Amino acid sequence: MATINPTSVLINQLNSSNSSLASNNASASSASSNGSTLSSITSSSASSLQNNFMTLLITQLQNQDPMNPMDSSQMTSQLAQISTVSGISQLNSTLSALNTSLTSSQSMSAATSLIGHHVLVPGNQVNLTSGTPTTLGVQLPQAVTNLTVTIKNSAGAVVDTLNLGNQPAGVLPITWNGQSSKGTALPSGSYTMSANATQGTSTITATPLTSGQVGSVTMGSQGASLDLGVLGTFALSSVAYIQ
Repeated sequence: MATINPTSVLINQLNSSNSSLASNNASASSASSNGSTLSSITSSSASSLQNNFMTLLITQLQNQDPMNPMDSSQMTSQLAQISTVSGISQLNSTLSALNTSLTSSQSMSAATSLIGHHVLVPGNQVNLTSGTPTTLGVQLPQAVTNLTVTIKNSAGAVVDTLNLGNQPAGVLPITWNGQSSKGTALPSGSYTMSANATQGTSTITATPLTSGQVGSVTMGSQGASLDLGVLGTFALSSVAYIQ
């Protein structure tokens, strides 16, 4: 008569559950012992593990060979092992909660340290105060042989063109003097920029970056968000460069 080892089954199930959680691809697992296949156990909580253990243990006792019953030392050993399995499950839950809390705390700390700083985030808006140079930027996925930045006024007319030539891959901060291509100071206001990049004869996608000052930080379900005033709110992960 086949016998079932409840502890071995639950340890295999717990390991399978942990592996599934780690890969973000939860799936039911099947365990077998001495040729007998058991139904998958999907819950990994300590309470569920204990309940499943007792169900399997009772099944084992009901199906044991009456001529060769399980001795008390074996049962005691299995009862001790289920406590270990439950402890592992509780430890995993505690570590998961601790990791989430630590990640959130680190994200908030990093975000609050940016208050008062100017950062570059994806966007094509350029806010100009007459007579004051302003910072904008471009993010390049690879090195380019030619980079051109075009700045337009609110009416859509080109006011300045920056020919920046060869540039390496990465974030390129650009200081614009706020003057037209003719060298005259432009009035304060909102302008827009676009970037055109090429590598030889191939066009490379360049992401324009706009500059804003971090005024405050908000913590939400998606993590820390930065308030950049008129530019709006951006996720901390959107920051490409800190000035």
